[in-house]
Amino acid sequence: MGAKRLILDLDLGIDDAMALAYALASPEAELIGVTTVFGNVPRAQSVANCLAVLDLLGHPEVPVVEGADRALAATEPYTTMVDVHGTNGMGGVELPASRREPVRAAEPGGNAAVDFLLEAAKRYGEDLIFVPTGPLTNLALALERDADAVRRIGRIVLMGGALTQPGNVTPGAEANIANDPEAADAVFRSGVPVMMVGLDVTHQVQLAQTELDRWRALGTPAADAYAQIVGYYIDFYVRRSPYLRGCALHDPLAVAVALDPSLVETFATNLKVDLEGPFRGRTIGDPERLADERKTAEVALKVDVDRFETIFKERMLQALSAK
Repeated sequence: MGAKRLILDLDLGIDDAMALAYALASPEAELIGVTTVFGNVPRAQSVANCLAVLDLLGHPEVPVVEGADRALAATEPYTTMVDVHGTNGMGGVELPASRREPVRAAEPGGNAAVDFLLEAAKRYGEDLIFVPTGPLTNLALALERDADAVRRIGRIVLMGGALTQPGNVTPGAEANIANDPEAADAVFRSGVPVMMVGLDVTHQVQLAQTELDRWRALGTPAADAYAQIVGYYIDFYVRRSPYLRGCALHDPLAVAVALDPSLVETFATNLKVDLEGPFRGRTIGDPERLADERKTAEVALKVDVDRFETIFKERMLQALSAK
């Protein structure tokens, strides 16, 4: 078996930035590229954030690839900003703009992220890990173009959805799924095996304000910037959910589970997404496939909180230590 390769699909906001740092500090897999999508911010901002964060962390060799700028059913690009991540997705912290350019589609109307993912799937097969932490638009488009290639991917772990918890944008819908329910439904119905790391577990793993003092003590530009950025995120959680110990670590947990599935216990089922009515965007078991022997989704329901949080803190210190 060859070395594992990793692609992150990011709508780069604050927890995405932590997930990216975690991945870069992980010896289990080589990050071969970052594909981008709308979500926490519009696509153009996500691209700019990915480039800037990779430069900040000392990894300009990692390509950033433009993906979808709107949901499958949308006719216009996504423009709404979510205040959870600040106006620029970085808690209002302005990072130095990268001098690099992203990889763009060769043809007008193309999707470079889909091209990149399908080429990697064909090249690396079961040694490829794909982690989408925003809307599943790029993955749905890849399935539409070449489902056989997508089926070669060794592991697909998504951050999104909820099965035993309420949503975080509506009582039924989690934000990533709500931003493109049609894409998520297409992925869940495709028969391609996926693991869903949703609010059921991501609200259990948290980062407290005190950890930021350890980052600042490193004295590096990356540590100082991350302390400011994540401080904004923690302040949001303290105001909205004061019963938590800090901010939830949604996207970092998805990356960690993709690299080490033993961090969670899962429930096997066949999922669908509600597309109409007041529960639009809800992830739920598909009654039409309830009795199917083959289950194509694993939903994380339990997480080893202490082990993950310990590893997370260690890898963040490592990632932020680079001068």
